[in-house]
Amino acid sequence: MQEQRFTKRDWALFRSKIGSWQEAYMGRLCDEYIELLSGDGDPSEKFWKLDKRIRSDKRNPGVQLEMTRTNFIYNIIALINNDVISIEALEDFSDELKETVKALLERQNWNCSDEE
Repeated sequence: MQEQRFTKRDWALFRSKIGSWQEAYMGRLCDEYIELLSGDGDPSEKFWKLDKRIRSDKRNPGVQLEMTRTNFIYNIIALINNDVISIEALEDFSDELKETVKALLERQNWNCSDEE
């Protein structure tokens, strides 16, 4: 069994912040949709571009994610990787959680550089 690398306070804090993080992210998406719809091109072309974009964006953790304690750390990593939040958004969380997230991000970056 994997050791838990966060506190109960971290979990409660995450649950209290996730809504505002997702709202802010969806606000940015809406701005991008407005820009897409305001651009040049045929209405049908813009419609189908928007449809494709929304279908893709629905799968982003900034729009929806599975809220379980098991997925907690992975959700934070996914939020950072998808530019929903930055590492600075974790300033109120425990040092243990921040260290775990930073270590996983560094390992992820290290693994990506091996593939190049």
